[in-house]
Amino acid sequence: MTGLPPRADVVIRGAYVMTMDAARGDLAPGSVHVRDGAIVAVGETVDAPGATVVDGAGKIVMPGLIDTHWHCWNTLFRSFAGDTPEHGYFPTVARFGMQMTPQDMAASVALATAEAINSGTTFVHDWCHNVRSKAHADADLGALAASGLRARFSCGWRQGLPDDAPVDQGPLEAFAADWQAGVDQGLIDLGAAWRGPFRAGPIAEKFYRAEFDNARRLGLPVTVHCGSSRGATGQIAKLAREGLLGPDVQIIHGLAASADEIAAMKETGAAISFSPGSELRIGFGLTVLSQCLEAGIPVGASMDTSALTGSSSMFHVLKLMRDVENAVWESEFKLTARRALEIGTIEGARSMGLDGRTGSLTPGKRADLIMIDPDTLNMGVVTDVAHTVLECTLPENIDTVMVDGRILKRAGRLTAIDPQAVIADARAALAGIRARAKWR
Repeated sequence: MTGLPPRADVVIRGAYVMTMDAARGDLAPGSVHVRDGAIVAVGETVDAPGATVVDGAGKIVMPGLIDTHWHCWNTLFRSFAGDTPEHGYFPTVARFGMQMTPQDMAASVALATAEAINSGTTFVHDWCHNVRSKAHADADLGALAASGLRARFSCGWRQGLPDDAPVDQGPLEAFAADWQAGVDQGLIDLGAAWRGPFRAGPIAEKFYRAEFDNARRLGLPVTVHCGSSRGATGQIAKLAREGLLGPDVQIIHGLAASADEIAAMKETGAAISFSPGSELRIGFGLTVLSQCLEAGIPVGASMDTSALTGSSSMFHVLKLMRDVENAVWESEFKLTARRALEIGTIEGARSMGLDGRTGSLTPGKRADLIMIDPDTLNMGVVTDVAHTVLECTLPENIDTVMVDGRILKRAGRLTAIDPQAVIADARAALAGIRARAKWR
């Protein structure tokens, strides 16, 4: 964690505070006091002797956004998925992924995390399914830790692994054995990115069962792509029948979920993550978001992959989620702006099992927050605050980002990251990968 700023003793005064805490609501004006990485107090007025005062007048303070599934390792391939089958997402990331060095992994994650901070995301679920070696995983995780973000690192397999071969469990087991001696300082959790029973073809039960059972033996949360497209029917039901759902399991995409499968997720306590930006771009179809929300399933939103989405703003994802849902139901009012922002904050945290630590501005939780400056042409005036935040916020509006009490962006500038160095490293890494892959 070297190179990060110290945790601040700060009080933000006079802002419009969206706590995303149902018991507290919005405060206008409001103040937030942060000390030793925690939220000490939230209220209309807060006594904070000795704290550095930040003037929040005219600004909006809210929890940082929660990403629940992001392949940070392939951010180097931003917008590289093309318009023909041979240049589509899956063959492209497999071909490039097989050429990546540990240094390339680090460069890609550094680019993803810098953009996350810049656009107001304070938690990232780093879904690493290109673990070519322990060194590759170490490089990915090292870049994640260096960013200062709160995160989960879910350790998976390697690109190009045949469906009839087992996943090497060595890296995951090594991480689980000495996690507390490594990186986290309470910021990063470990998870298992599971192949599941379904890839290009079915995975043999002896493989997928052993991989799942090992994750549970290690006490790790499990995350899996399942029922991803509208044509992938019955996949979640198979997990339910085989006892492969539970409160420790997160379904990714799940667009094919039937009413019975949604009921099974509810009964077992499983969570789900939707990424409408990538799901629409790749043609997977439309989510079953409202059905899951109405069933009480923990729901999160995600970036998924910049190879499909291009830029990586969670505000854009949440706005798209709201707009698509209203279009599907032919109702202006099906998913409100406030509910979309909840999915991006407290609901997303709940879906990751982290709502006791983050996701709302509640005293005692860790200090993960952002301050939005509407004094720009794309905002300019603030009418309804929830609608304005959801519909207008761009990275340029993110004035301040704080994670665990550390200020990682202030007055619109990253404090611990040199963007030009990150960009230069990413460009050099991509050039090397393209040369080794003999890509054009």
